[in-house]
Amino acid sequence: MFIAEKGLKIPVVDVDLTNREQHGADFAMVNPHRTVPALELDDGTCLTTSTGICHYLDFYYPEPPLLGRTSAQRGRVVDLDWRVEQEGFMAVGEAFRNKAKSFANNALTGKHAYSQIDSLVERGKTRTEHFFDWLDELLQDNEYLAGEFFSLADITALATVDFSKYIKVQPKEHHTSLQRWHNTVSARPSARL
Repeated sequence: MFIAEKGLKIPVVDVDLTNREQHGADFAMVNPHRTVPALELDDGTCLTTSTGICHYLDFYYPEPPLLGRTSAQRGRVVDLDWRVEQEGFMAVGEAFRNKAKSFANNALTGKHAYSQIDSLVERGKTRTEHFFDWLDELLQDNEYLAGEFFSLADITALATVDFSKYIKVQPKEHHTSLQRWHNTVSARPSARL
């Protein structure tokens, strides 16, 4: 979505996560952490986190600015994006990866095997519900997470809300600001790719 918002054409190589292609020798040479996404730069450097990739792209392709135009806006967007990832996306991931049978020995991303912990499923769901409450409150006075402009924090939050359906936790009827925001952001052309 970030790449689409920037209007960039970046060659994409699909990695079959269902068949654990990210753990194969070929992908491990690209990214020894065995996580996606990864962005290989012209000089051979490989960026291996969404955050690093987005910061790199926003620096080299500043329009439209998805991290803000001023230092204060940038600080706010990065702060919000971290909060969304830690308190939302990681909560959903905690519930999902500790429940899904396909992650029995991969409850955490990366090259090491980690067993599932049943109690983390309910904790992840509860954390997700608390995240939705926080998001709804934040959006009561804001069109987007950082205020009046669309940003990386909105992209991460949209991915989190959409991903939460896999743990059967969705925003409630009383989350009216969150629902309004979700409808607005989901209608963007970049959200439909």
